[in-house]
Amino acid sequence: MHKSGFVNIIGRPNAGKSTLMNALVGERMSIITAKPQTTRHRIIGILTEPDYQIVFSDTPGYIEEASYKMQEKMNSYVNSAFEDADVMLYLVDPQEEYTEEDLLVSKLRRMDTPLFLIFNKLDLVDENRVNQLERQFKKWVKPQRIFGISAQSGLGVGDLLEAIKSALPEGPVYYPEDQLTDRSERFFVAEILREQILEQYHQEIPYSVEIEIETFEETETNDGKELARISAVIYVSRKTQKPILIGKGGSSIKKLGTNARKRMEEFLGRRVFLETHVKIREDWRDDEQWLKRFGYDR
Repeated sequence: MHKSGFVNIIGRPNAGKSTLMNALVGERMSIITAKPQTTRHRIIGILTEPDYQIVFSDTPGYIEEASYKMQEKMNSYVNSAFEDADVMLYLVDPQEEYTEEDLLVSKLRRMDTPLFLIFNKLDLVDENRVNQLERQFKKWVKPQRIFGISAQSGLGVGDLLEAIKSALPEGPVYYPEDQLTDRSERFFVAEILREQILEQYHQEIPYSVEIEIETFEETETNDGKELARISAVIYVSRKTQKPILIGKGGSSIKKLGTNARKRMEEFLGRRVFLETHVKIREDWRDDEQWLKRFGYDR
């Protein structure tokens, strides 16, 4: 019997959803930083073995009060995760407070899909705190299974994966066995560049930028090695943000390009020549046309 299914991961911003999917799939599919609202799109990671195929879906952190149309689009990805899941993974950060009125909790309460309640970051909290939260959540929702893990260290991830396999229905192979995601290399190099912006810059800058890959050309170096020539545009939403991103004498954008290129080379497995340009597109986060251009209509 071959088992397969769609396993969707939901939770608040910075609960560790991307870290968990990367740990489950065994590949670095989603960008990971310590800052919230890192994931902006719904990203699929595919785990295929001879007797099963699991299609994991990493979603943006659900934002209770969206400030921009972009955040509304991000929430729509989370809402769509309720429509096609065979198993739902709800990731809880025990360091935060939760209530029965939380919108995600309300949605989970009305859901018929098998629910796995997962307490992440066990290495950072007291056991009594987890027990307290578990008692609360049992009153609010009806989890089929409850797990305690650390997605960062891998603690408990193996047991979670085995439980997911057991919960899967019988089904076909949805994707070719060598396919790891539904996203292109262009998408991931843009995400890598955005990840480095999240790491390097502070306050509003990381949340005000979007990346567009203008060109992605496969070529060779002079000595015959594979080379990816990438030209990327970094859009900012305010005129005042451009000089901050570039830095004095171009120092900041140079550092950004160097770090992003190294990460891209690790991801692509070949040399990378990276060009970056900064452009201003005011208030793009509330512009339907530009949001569509940036891929928020998927």
